[in-house]
Amino acid sequence: MQITRLALRQITRHIQLQRMYSAAAPAAVSGAEKLVPPAPEGAAKPPNPKLDSIVTNIAALNLLEVAELSSLLKQKLNLPETAFAPQFAAGPARAAADDEEEVAPKKVQTSFTVKLVKFDDKQKVALIKEVKNLLEGMNLVQAKKFVESAPTVVKQDIPKEEAEKLKEALSKAGAIIEIE
Repeated sequence: MQITRLALRQITRHIQLQRMYSAAAPAAVSGAEKLVPPAPEGAAKPPNPKLDSIVTNIAALNLLEVAELSSLLKQKLNLPETAFAPQFAAGPARAAADDEEEVAPKKVQTSFTVKLVKFDDKQKVALIKEVKNLLEGMNLVQAKKFVESAPTVVKQDIPKEEAEKLKEALSKAGAIIEIE
C-alpha cells in the first residue's frame, strides 16, 4: 500500500495531537476524555464550576439578602464600613449627573423676549406713540391695536441690552413690561 505525503503529514499531525492531549490530561482521566482539545488562545475559558455556582446563588438573592451578604463579607474579611462608601455613596444616578454637567455646560440665555403685560389707561396715547416710534413698519392704527391687545409680545429674540432699552422706553410711556 502506497502512502502519499499528504496522508503521512495527516498521520503525524494526528499523533502529535494525541501526545499533546495525553500530556495535558491527568493520568486518572479515561481515554475518551483525553481527546478533548484545549480552548484556543483568545477564546473565553469555561468558568470555574465552583465560582459559577456562587455567582448563580448571588444572582438569586434579593436586595436585603445582598446587603446582609455584604456586611458578612466585610466582617469576615475585616474590611472597614467605609471601604466601599466613596464608590457607592453617590450612586450611579449621581455619577451620570456629574457626567452630564461636564459634557453639557450650563446654557447662558442670549436672546430675550420683551412682553407688554398691561398699561396705564391715562398714558395710553403716549404709549401708542412710543410703540409706533420703536417698532418699525407700524402706523398709529396698528400701534393702537397692538397696545390694546395687551398682554402681547413686543419683540422676540433680541439681545439683553436692546431688551433693557426697550423696557425702559416703554415703561416711561406707562407700560408694564416683562423680559423673558
